[in-house]
Amino acid sequence: MLRVLITGSSGQIGTNVGLALLKRGDQVAGVDIRPNTWTDAIPTRILDLSQAAPEQIGDGPVDVVVHLAAYAKVFELVEHPERAFANIRMIYPVLEYCRRYEIPVLFGSSREVYGDIQHHITDETAADFVVAESPYSASKIAGEAMIYSYGECYGLPYLVYRFSNVYGRFDNDLERMERVIPLFIRKVSRDEPIVVYGREKVLDFTYVDDAVSGVLLGIDALVAARVRNQTFNLSYGQGNTLVDVVNIVSLALGRKARVRYEPARPGEIMRYVGDISKARQRLGYQPRVPLSEGLPRTIEWWRECGQL
Repeated sequence: MLRVLITGSSGQIGTNVGLALLKRGDQVAGVDIRPNTWTDAIPTRILDLSQAAPEQIGDGPVDVVVHLAAYAKVFELVEHPERAFANIRMIYPVLEYCRRYEIPVLFGSSREVYGDIQHHITDETAADFVVAESPYSASKIAGEAMIYSYGECYGLPYLVYRFSNVYGRFDNDLERMERVIPLFIRKVSRDEPIVVYGREKVLDFTYVDDAVSGVLLGIDALVAARVRNQTFNLSYGQGNTLVDVVNIVSLALGRKARVRYEPARPGEIMRYVGDISKARQRLGYQPRVPLSEGLPRTIEWWRECGQL
């Protein structure tokens, strides 16, 4: 049984990872700025990490920390760059807590660190840390840099995961944060018009169960010291356009979408497909749910929880 501390435990990935760990018999503690609206199974310490001291993170050592806490909407951080600086401040108490107790850390980064590259597929070496496309991407670049520096200077074991457009269960809290897939599902279901920013965008959408499987593989490998001090892309490994998303949602709901297309907004990435070969080889990561299957699953979950 592992003792796992998850920051951002009330968010989509944090909630799903926490419940998956509990299901297999691990001990989980959460830290978040807000209570979990989906489950009370994860004991959660309410704490603003951007204002916290290291001793507030936990009551003692655990086996691993999964640091997912962040403001995560790209265009929202273009409008509110102070939230990007909060993301950067959040990592200090977490890293100091890990250093104090010699705890390995898994950091949730983003494909946004690659910027708006035009290659069809990118591997982990392709990130350009010189040019940040948005305050959000800058905050993730800074977070990765701090992780790498703690590994270098203090011998702190780490893994960095670059997530890409994770969607699915526990991701329809639109009042808190407007994500594209929940937004499209809600608007199509209500016959409301949709605005697609960037008709030509090609993105790599990752169903949440695939993301969770990758995180659990990383936790186990990191704690067992089989894999340490590595950076991985974690996605499905296939690109889809926002037009694909609209069409699949429309088909699954049995409704015709009313769509208007506008240019992409500042800071938004136009093309990303992750090269996940390293995660396959080193972690045994094997995503199983393509967008055409994941979106109907997501809509079915919405129905089950009474949102449609």
